[in-house]
Parts: sequence; C-alpha cells; structure tokens
Amino acid sequence: MKPGRCLGLIGGLGIGATTHYYERLAQAHEELGGALDIVITHAQMARVREYVERNDRDGLAGYLVCFIRRMKAAGAEIVAVPAVMPHMCVRELMAASPLPVFNIFEPLVRELKTRAIRRVAVFGTRFVIESALFGFAGDVEIIYPRADEVDFIHRTYMELAQQGKGTRKQHNELTALAHTLLERDSVDTIVLAGTDLVLLFNETNTSFPFVDCAALHIAAITNGLLG
Repeated sequence: MKPGRCLGLIGGLGIGATTHYYERLAQAHEELGGALDIVITHAQMARVREYVERNDRDGLAGYLVCFIRRMKAAGAEIVAVPAVMPHMCVRELMAASPLPVFNIFEPLVRELKTRAIRRVAVFGTRFVIESALFGFAGDVEIIYPRADEVDFIHRTYMELAQQGKGTRKQHNELTALAHTLLERDSVDTIVLAGTDLVLLFNETNTSFPFVDCAALHIAAITNGLLG
C-alpha cells in the first residue's frame, strides 16, 4: 500500500473525537489501498474552552499553531482539527499555520449547496450553535432553537464529550427535539456540528434528515491525503 501525505491531527478535543477520526481515516485508507501516515498531538480541551469563552481567536490560533509546529517537525505535511468548536479561529489559524489546514466547513458548505438545503438547525456546543457556524454557512439560514433547547443540546453534548459514550435516553431526547425543529420551525435538516454526536447517531439509527460535519471532514481529509 502506498502512503499518502502525512497528516498532523490535533487530538484531545475531545479524546473520543480524535479516536473516531483516527479509526475512520485508517479504515478509509485501507479500503482505498493506501497507508495512513499520521502524527497526533494532544491539546487541552480546558485551554481551548478558555479561549473560546473569551472569544480570543488569535490566542486560540496561537495555541494550536504550537502543536502544528511540533507535528511539522515530526513530518506532518497537512493538518486537521477533529472538532468543530476550535474552528472558531480557523481563518486566523490558516493564516498563521506553517502547514495547510483542512477547514471543516468547506465540505459542509459544498454538501449544503449540493443538496439545495436552505434552512438548518445546529446540534453541538452552545458556542457552535450561537455562532451560526462562524459565518461559514453562506446563504443557508440558521434557525436557532429556543433558549432551553440550546441548554439541553449543549448539556447533552458536553456529557458525551466527557463520558465518551451515549445513552438511549440521550438518543431519544435529541431525536425528539430534532423532529420538533423540523416541524415547528420548518427546518430542512439538522447539522451535526460536533464529532462526539457520532456516539449517538449514524446512518442506521437516525430518523431525521441530517448532515454530519465529521463524516464530510474525514472524507475531504482522505481525498486530500491520497489525491
């Protein structure tokens, strides 16, 4: 099997998300006859959350660039962050990074345009929901859940990230909320804008239309590594 370009993956944001990316990338490479070449570092979720809560985009980009420099020294040729929330600084990160960065929002925007999706609701952390995908949604209208619904989505997501597993109750409750948003707010689809949501939802157990940011990102990374 031929190795592709060496990927630098900034892990730890959270650990379950990093594992998910690693497993899926390895599987995709094997299926395509390639050999995954990867370097992984471990960033601290608490540090990232501090930057996010202060809306310090430059500070967060600087923190992540430190990991990118280490991975470049280890042979990485291109970089990915396997989480949505740190992408608040992706513009600043791409400008400061010594390596190209896979932007998680680029494949998402392409998918929304391809499917002619006009109105979406977002599942993820509070910051990702309230950020309207950091201005990357283009012409797509972001429909905000009610305040108590945002609280519930955020709380559930943080439980998933911290515990590394989901429950039937969480799956059922988020599913019910998704259907409420589709019917009450005329939403076209739910954007799963948080990698840890894979602990609850996949193509076989999801009864509402959705777009999975992580799956699109992983596919784009695979294509970029193997050409």
